[in-house]
Amino acid sequence: MAKRVTEPWYHPPVEERCALCGRVVPDDQRDKHHLVPKSEGGKETAVLHRICHRQIHALFTESELAHDYATIDALMTNDAIRRFVKWVRNKPPGFFERTRRSKR
Repeated sequence: MAKRVTEPWYHPPVEERCALCGRVVPDDQRDKHHLVPKSEGGKETAVLHRICHRQIHALFTESELAHDYATIDALMTNDAIRRFVKWVRNKPPGFFERTRRSKR
């Protein structure tokens, strides 16, 4: 008779990575970003670092997000977002700094 293989009861947590910068997201820095804002009817979300999420909302209005930047790839076409991602990629996963609003 063949011995039954049992599956282990413990599964280590899967590290989630920020959809924008690609760094591991610690639990206390995890935000869910609606790719299309809820006010515009959006339901799909992406996991982001809090600093990445705040930067997106500091740069764009909800209608801009809904119409022009409804995907991560579309966000990465913006020069300000690309510069921000290049800067933040070298920071440790739990890094946080106050986000400055856009001057426009």
